[in-house]
Amino acid sequence: MKYTLLAKDRKSEARRGMLTTDHGTVETPIFMPVGTLGSVKAVHMRELRDDIGAQIILGNTYHLYLRPGTETLREAGGLHRFNGWSKPILTDSGGFQVFSLGDCRKITEEGVTFRSHIDGSKHLFTPEKVMDVERAIGADIVMAFDECPPGQSDYAYARKSLELTQRWLERCVRRFDETEPLYGYHQSLFPIVQGCVYPDLRTRAAEHAVALDREGYAIGGLAVGEPAEAMYEMIGVVNRVLPQDKPRYLMGVGTPENILEAIALGVDMFDCVMPTRNGRNGMLFTTEGIINIKNKKWERDFSPLDPAGLCFADTDYSKAYLRHLIKSDEILGLQICSIHNLSFYLWLVSEARRHISEGDFSEWKTATARRVMTRL
Repeated sequence: MKYTLLAKDRKSEARRGMLTTDHGTVETPIFMPVGTLGSVKAVHMRELRDDIGAQIILGNTYHLYLRPGTETLREAGGLHRFNGWSKPILTDSGGFQVFSLGDCRKITEEGVTFRSHIDGSKHLFTPEKVMDVERAIGADIVMAFDECPPGQSDYAYARKSLELTQRWLERCVRRFDETEPLYGYHQSLFPIVQGCVYPDLRTRAAEHAVALDREGYAIGGLAVGEPAEAMYEMIGVVNRVLPQDKPRYLMGVGTPENILEAIALGVDMFDCVMPTRNGRNGMLFTTEGIINIKNKKWERDFSPLDPAGLCFADTDYSKAYLRHLIKSDEILGLQICSIHNLSFYLWLVSEARRHISEGDFSEWKTATARRVMTRL
């Protein structure tokens, strides 16, 4: 995998780049639609590719391991062939999902024992096992196995958790480097930088990850309950350590404003379930602000979903019709909201790239964040 830096903003750390993988190139900053089980909910691969313009999508190791299972994915030839997506894929290691199971899991030095949320069956995730599973899934970019502590963890817990994550990271790197890709194309392993909201822990974690000399780095454990300003502070701390010539991925973030602020701090890659999850609940992100399409005020509003015409959904359907679908529990409404919101997120990062190249990103960011976060 190759990262090429193309442009930098004059007044911030924002940068524009190009990520080259064996399944194609990705322009950064980029937003990656979340396809937890190998599909982005309510959206066809053709729509992702042709209508939304997605360049890379996510899968989740925990969920894909449980269903359809690694043997099925191996027999299919990896997730690309299984789901029909020919562009790059990134997989989360499943660490966040495992640790969110609470009483259904137990952490030891070896790894995490947990019970499936599907049938209660017992499983063990070790760093080595996760690397083997991610090899079987076959994503272009895979994440190391880590512990994701709660955002309000005290210092002692955060330090202990980070030390475990660092030991697991070293085991992930060893296992990854002693194995080969299964399907004839290159895979890259990204360490995940943890450390909660403590600058010295974040710095230590970033330095440790950089010393392992991988092709890119992820920032995890943010947007998990800490204040937004603390999140931005930690991004700044980490990005002062991470190398300039490699991509930086902020995991699970976030609102349009979060993404714009993180781009200004030097982040290149983002993912979040917000556009699809919130869309399925009737929230639309638009170039003019945020709409709750369930509100009665849209009942006889026959204007397009977004005057910017970000995708076919914006021109083919009115606010009144979409409200009718959502209020009637029609599946088409969920599809339209998901397609529109993903198109908005991809538009947002595309505009960020353009303004970085044109040299006015900082001014554009301030005005855009205020406008798109306004409740209409």
